Amino acid sequence: MTEVHILSRQLHRSNRPRHLASFALVLPLFAFLVFSYGFPIGTMLWQAVSDKEVGIALPNTVAALASWDGKTLPDEKVFRALAADIKKARADETLAPAARRLNYDVSGFREVLFRTARRPPPANTASVKDYIIGIDSAWSNPNYWGAIRNAAGPASLYYLLSAIDLRTNPVGSIIAKPNDSSIFIDIFVRTFEMSLIVTLICVALGFPVAYLLTSLPARLAYPLLVLVLVPFWTSLLVRTAAWVVLLQNRGIVNHALIDLHILSEPTALIYNRLGVYVAMTHILLPYFILPLYSVMKGISPNYMRAAASLGARPIRAFIKVYLPQCASGITAGCLLVFTVAIGFYITPALVGGAADQMISYYIAFYTNTAANWGLACALSVWLLLATFVLYFLYGRLVGGVAGPVT
Repeated sequence: MTEVHILSRQLHRSNRPRHLASFALVLPLFAFLVFSYGFPIGTMLWQAVSDKEVGIALPNTVAALASWDGKTLPDEKVFRALAADIKKARADETLAPAARRLNYDVSGFREVLFRTARRPPPANTASVKDYIIGIDSAWSNPNYWGAIRNAAGPASLYYLLSAIDLRTNPVGSIIAKPNDSSIFIDIFVRTFEMSLIVTLICVALGFPVAYLLTSLPARLAYPLLVLVLVPFWTSLLVRTAAWVVLLQNRGIVNHALIDLHILSEPTALIYNRLGVYVAMTHILLPYFILPLYSVMKGISPNYMRAAASLGARPIRAFIKVYLPQCASGITAGCLLVFTVAIGFYITPALVGGAADQMISYYIAFYTNTAANWGLACALSVWLLLATFVLYFLYGRLVGGVAGPVT
């Protein structure tokens, strides 16, 4: 062993206590992140694909359907397995969860399953198939059997597909849901559209404010910056409720517009899309101003002076010299505003109408009211995926943005 290797090992050994101390300091934070962020996200991902209720309640039926072609009616063997499974599941109290899950896929399946469970076939029945179809003709529809096979579990894409208005047909192909039951794509489009409009409004209002803050002397800029920070110090619920008071038909805004003879009678400023845009912009505007302000503060005024000395007009110098250096701040502000906006729940619920609710409202509904945690988690997964895509695009944009002018 060479002398260099000996010295390297001695150095590594001498640094080991320091490395262990550093690891001990980081370990609590790492454990906190795992239990407060990693574990909930992992649980959500699993709930979005977990599909075990039918497999637990109807195991023999699921196994018998493995070789079914999905087009014709199953044979007598499958019907006998269904009768035995229903009888046992009813005794084990596992039939209700399976019926609820199947009812998500085919409306009315719960009633069909319990109607069949209340009339089990006698032991000497020659044809269980004819007996069960006689109880309810729905069993002659391949869609019911396809729903059972597709929910075999323990995991499936059912909830993830339902969250984007897709489903699996009896033969296992992914198809679009009928128009009368397709709602989530429209809700996602509405969520992204509203978030994009709020982001553009924040750009239009926030850029002049950030530019003004960097242009004014410190004795004037700091008080104005405090005013920008005030929304962070006020509860989101309080700010939203304040807009309800301001924008209602007898509120201050309507009275002011009437007193200024702009309106002759009160107009609807709340419980519509306009009220949502106003309230969300007020809440999210600091998220755009602050990152842009921090970037603008680092831009030397000498660049604009140099452009002017070379004959560039103020507008041309601003567009060609100053604005490109603000690009990273603009993209960071837009990313912050948009990602926070797509998750808004309280503000649209309080100041918006039925047609102004965003995807977070439906996640809360399926979690707290409908108790369909699988669909709620699937909607959350698609929203999380959209956030990751935005971060990826932000990384590409920032990577392609030119640095300071030299």
